[in-house]
Amino acid sequence: MKVINKKEPILLFLGDVLVFLVSLYLMLIVRYHEFPSSELFYEHLVPFSILFATWVLVFYVAGLYEKHTLILKSKLPSIILNAQIVNTVLSVLFFYFIPYFNITPKTNLFLYLFFSFILMLGWRLYGVEKLGIRRRHKALLIGSGREMKELFEEVNNNNRYHLQFVSSVDLDEIDGLDIKEEIINRVYSEEINSIVVDLRNEKVETLLPHLYNLIFSKVRFLDMHRVYEDIFDRIPPSLVRYSWFLENISLAPHGVYDFIKRMMDIVIAGVLAVVSLVVYPFVWLAIMIDDQGAIFSIQERVGKNNKLIKLYKFRTMTNANDGGVWGNGNTNRVTKVGVFLRNSRIDELPQLWNVLRGHISLIGPRPEFAEPVAHYTEEIAYYNVRHLIKPGLSGWAQIYGDHAHHGTDISVTANKLSYDLYYIKNRSVMLDVKIALRTLKILTLRSGE
Repeated sequence: MKVINKKEPILLFLGDVLVFLVSLYLMLIVRYHEFPSSELFYEHLVPFSILFATWVLVFYVAGLYEKHTLILKSKLPSIILNAQIVNTVLSVLFFYFIPYFNITPKTNLFLYLFFSFILMLGWRLYGVEKLGIRRRHKALLIGSGREMKELFEEVNNNNRYHLQFVSSVDLDEIDGLDIKEEIINRVYSEEINSIVVDLRNEKVETLLPHLYNLIFSKVRFLDMHRVYEDIFDRIPPSLVRYSWFLENISLAPHGVYDFIKRMMDIVIAGVLAVVSLVVYPFVWLAIMIDDQGAIFSIQERVGKNNKLIKLYKFRTMTNANDGGVWGNGNTNRVTKVGVFLRNSRIDELPQLWNVLRGHISLIGPRPEFAEPVAHYTEEIAYYNVRHLIKPGLSGWAQIYGDHAHHGTDISVTANKLSYDLYYIKNRSVMLDVKIALRTLKILTLRSGE
């Protein structure tokens, strides 16, 4: 049994398609004051279908097909509204500047936007629940630590998931536990049909013989690690041991994936690097007016296999490079122009040439300075695993994790590592595309790291 219905995004997409068709039909009824003929309907269906394909992409970037957004009903109206504003702009550009489709009057478009927003909001708020695809199963959680508490609260506070924990057992407090009363009898009395358990915890050994007998009562067992990863899209190091890395981390060549990833790097970075050259003279002029310093900052960071790489950025601080010196030892300050370059992400543009040279990829764990890396390696278990693959301009941790700005924050970096581990384990073309689209949204909103 899956904690999260993997088919739900498909069902949401099919529901969106239905909303698209119904909105189109209602628009034609209101506009022409009669039921539309099949000829009229199909005349509008072709151009609107092309437009809808673009809208789906906007919905995806907005997060409307992701589990963590879908459960927040209070935010859905604003998310859908913002997405529809973008769709409106795209629609106007499409119909008014592409003369191929001569649909008149153009007011049809605005009628459609109105109907689609109302129906989409109703479908997302109430339609999914009415379909009954979120039936929940009673479950017992057996584990320990902060992650167990996070999992318990996340699952029980959101009806997005197929589980509901009726109770939990903390393995750190297993001494003196009445196993028969607290687990076995409760499973039967509460009609629990699923148990999520941390099978890698040494303290669970004493429970295994008792849990084994529950198999014959058709109780399903789920690995706590997999459930946590499925829900939070990250793998906290505190949950894993050496065996986990041996099972899940491999440097064996991913032939097709590696080839496609490199081709994407070359094509996309090449085009963007050439186009961005038009910005360089304006950046140089702004820096000259500001403090007349160097235009570029060359920073040494840790790349794949712990090798040092030199990254190029537009200079945003008083010195060209602070060498990764943090805290009180750092007297470097952000310049006035540097504030704008950072907020607009323009300072990152020269790194596109690093991508072309193969030092970094467009997608991967963000490279750090050598000094913080040495500190993190001592303080955070398995930190160096993130250097097994090529770093990137953007990554899973950059769009979902917390960020430490110019400091060696152990807890924040450990959080970022949990997302890096998830990416290293699950890296694929589709995941890279997802990260790229989410990064595009962040850049558009000028938020994030």
